[in-house]
Amino acid sequence: MFPAVPFSENLLDSHLPVDVRTPLEYQEDHLPGAINVPLLSNEERVEIGTLYKRTGPHGARVRGLELTAHRFPGIVEQIAEAASARPVLVYCWRGGLRSRTVASILDLAGLRVSQLEGGYKSYRTWISSFFSPFRPSGPLVVIHGLTGIGKTSFLQMLDRDRFTVADLEGLARHRGSAFGELGLQQDISQKMFESLLWNELRKSPSGMPIILEGESRRIGRIFLPGNLYEVMHDGIKIWCEASLETRVDRLIEEYGREEYREGMAEALQRIRKRLGSDKYGEILDSLEKWDLRAFMSELLTSYYDRVYYKTRDWIEDRVISLENFQSASRELEEFLSTRTA
Repeated sequence: MFPAVPFSENLLDSHLPVDVRTPLEYQEDHLPGAINVPLLSNEERVEIGTLYKRTGPHGARVRGLELTAHRFPGIVEQIAEAASARPVLVYCWRGGLRSRTVASILDLAGLRVSQLEGGYKSYRTWISSFFSPFRPSGPLVVIHGLTGIGKTSFLQMLDRDRFTVADLEGLARHRGSAFGELGLQQDISQKMFESLLWNELRKSPSGMPIILEGESRRIGRIFLPGNLYEVMHDGIKIWCEASLETRVDRLIEEYGREEYREGMAEALQRIRKRLGSDKYGEILDSLEKWDLRAFMSELLTSYYDRVYYKTRDWIEDRVISLENFQSASRELEEFLSTRTA
């Protein structure tokens, strides 16, 4: 008989997680690395739930077998192929009938299988506990700087053998600004964001610096989990600088695409009140002429530089120029090697 095991992050490295919940449940969030082999479709789960309420468990289970029994051979074949000789960890919402059914047929087919005790809910409890309170495994380094300075690009080129880098905006699928959705679609749930972030942070070796970009509590419609924001506030703070010309060049490189033109106009409209009618009209005129240098320059000086980091209740631990990413990387590495020795 297959065992029921409590969640442990080691299971993600030793087993193939198999999520037998519906596609909608899986899409909202799932264990890292899990494949979705739904026992019931989205519609079938609603049908079974309704039948359970009306007639009780027996009728619901009989109907469930009618809907799913013919799929069992295909389910076994799909999971066996994906597992490739690895043991399988099956889970559903609460470690109930759905995962027990699939685990049973896998066990009968001779696969090494375990059922996740408590199901997905036990995993979510683990994630919530990780972030409340959050205790980083190494020095937490927070990169700050004005818009357009290239913080994200800088993070992405850092040596992953020396630093753990968590791209919060990349994970949240939003750049965290008025123009943050351009070219992106924040079709990610809060739970999925937390799972992705946890999966990045859990892999960080003890003592290795963890580098994050400074953010507010919210990135688009995604919130930083637990007390992460407070921990970041108490972390090592790096203030990054670059000339206005460099910042404009980098913004043009990132946003200067014809397909973003309509989105830029919509984003500009959303901040119209902050700009004032005259300045809004001036910046809109530059956009309509596709004069991106004037557009970006005015956007930075008239909006971003006045709104973001207008006041800071902290003093940076180091100022680094991001005019050259390679030089900045070396400077950051030297500073942290001394600071965290």
